[in-house]
Formats: sequence, C-alpha cells, structure tokens
Amino acid sequence: MVKGTGFALLALTLGRLLGAAPLPAAMQAAAIDHAGDATAIVVRALPVPTPAADEVLIAVQAAGVASWDVSLREHPDMIKHNRFPLVLGTDGAGLVAAVGKDVHDFKVGDKVYSYSWDNSQGGFYAEYVAVPASRVGPVPPGLTLKQAGAIATTALTAIQGIDDALHLKKGQTVIIHGAAGGVGTLAVQFARLRGAHILATVSSEDEIGLVKSLGADTVVDGRHGDLVAAAHAFAPGGADALLVLAGGEAVQAQLMAAVRPGGAAAYPHGVHPVPKPREGVTLIAYDAEPGAQEFARLNQAIEESHLQVPIGAEFPLAQAAQAQQRLEAGHVPGKIVLNIR
Repeated sequence: MVKGTGFALLALTLGRLLGAAPLPAAMQAAAIDHAGDATAIVVRALPVPTPAADEVLIAVQAAGVASWDVSLREHPDMIKHNRFPLVLGTDGAGLVAAVGKDVHDFKVGDKVYSYSWDNSQGGFYAEYVAVPASRVGPVPPGLTLKQAGAIATTALTAIQGIDDALHLKKGQTVIIHGAAGGVGTLAVQFARLRGAHILATVSSEDEIGLVKSLGADTVVDGRHGDLVAAAHAFAPGGADALLVLAGGEAVQAQLMAAVRPGGAAAYPHGVHPVPKPREGVTLIAYDAEPGAQEFARLNQAIEESHLQVPIGAEFPLAQAAQAQQRLEAGHVPGKIVLNIR
C-alpha cells in the first residue's frame, strides 16, 4: 500500500511528468465481493483503472464516507455497474495522473475533485479512480485536497438544494433539518451566502455551537427542544422554505407544518423516511448533479462564502470498514474522510 503524504503524491506526479515514473499496475482499494455489513469491506490489490477516451485518472488523496456508500454496500444492485469486486465511494479529490485522448480541460498534476454516482470503473475508496471528465471539477482556492475530497457530493447537494430546488432569496426564511451533517453544515453556509434567515435543527446539544458558528440564526436540538415553539418564534407566519436532510417522521411533520402556505420544501433522494406532502406546500425531490457548470457555480459559492468544511472523523484506507461503522453509529458532525495517501 502506498502510504506517504502529499510529498509522495507530488513526487509521483512530477516523476510521471518527467517520464521517470510510469503508473503502477496495481493499487490498494477497499471493495466488497457481496452485499453485507461493514465487515464485507476488504482492502486488497486491484488493477489500476485505464481511463477511457473521455475519462480522467485521479490519484486519490482523500475520499468522502457517506450514508449512500453504506446503502451501496448493503444494496449493490441499486446501481448498474455493480460487478464484484465493487470498489465503494462516490466522491473524492486528488491529482490528475492521466487523461484520455479526448480530454482537454484537465492535465496531469491538476488538483481536482469529483462526484460520480454509479461509476463504471469503480469508486473512490482506492489509490486511483477513473471517472468521466464531465464529473470532475478543479479544486477551488482555499480548499485542501482533504477538504475537497470530503465535500464533492455533499456540497453539490447543498448548493443545488438551496439554489435550484428552493430558489432561496435574500431575506427569506428557511428551516434546515439535519444541519449538523455533511450536507447540512454546507447548506447552512450557502443559505447564509444567499442572505436567508436560518432555523437549523440538530440531533444533540453538542452540535448547536458548531451550526451557530456556520451562520444559523436559531439552532434547536430536535430530540430535546420544542420545535413547534422555535419555528413559530422564528417565522410566525410560516417559513418560506424547508430543506429536509434527516429523518424522524414526527419531526418532519412538525417542520412541514411550519412552512407557510405557498412555500416550498425540498429533500435529496436518499432521505428516509421520505417527507410526506402537505397541502399548500410544494414538495421537491432532487439529486445532486455534477458537471462543468455545476462545479463552476459551486466553486464560486465556496470562495464567496469562505466555506468551512467540518470533518468529524478521519480514517486511513486500511480502516474503510471502521469508517463506515463510525458513520452508522451516528452523531458525526460534518463529514467522515478516508485519507488514501
């Protein structure tokens, strides 16, 4: 297994640029051979992917660990490209190690991050991943590769929920349910960037200070606080918008009731249970979409908001199973990251 630091990754890239260090034939990757619990994840040697004409090969520095990775581990049949061994991970960041012949927007050595759901050449829990160039973006100034690796999926989900699903405007009121999680911590900052007033819910008192520091006006512990009273005090006539990023059927119903008639509620696919519709409130389900324009808009928002990236826990690639177990244990503020190199 390649261990090393950023210096090792830099040395590898410089070596390849100089023609002195060809790509290795094999890499370390965390993969499954069957559906199961976290013990199904095994780190083993697999061939380094060869990028297709429209693909970029990334030497991965850091990968995100998220609930959808757990879902794929438990239900690999939910995606088309589910051949075993199946390398997990839908997002990450690193340096471009090679490009296909039709790729012109990236070159070897570029710092990039990527979100690629149902990737045909496997996932990001690996030293190398080959992904379509259309699903890759340049890492914006101010973010480290670790931070970028943590947020490719969650940041796209957050910004597209705030902008495209809810169309949040300056002066509007929004409730963000599940504000301490990987998507929520970023959604709070993007909602603040758009000039909205924010009521955030969290699942423990320990998370209140974090979410307030990110820009929420009011933060309520949904397990112990009075959500109904907090929502009425926050927006007596009802909130303009609701972003649902967490479950709890009773809590979801209370928050839907706190949205004004004519308002909107949105949730990304994967939230369970699915929020129940309420008469007079538009309910929008959406998926995060990667793309050149999407990454450009995201990067602009990251720079303008001086985005903070809370990382709740870090694990080496060899402990990918433990990383998912930590996620399943709950109450992780921000994101869990796999340090690949």
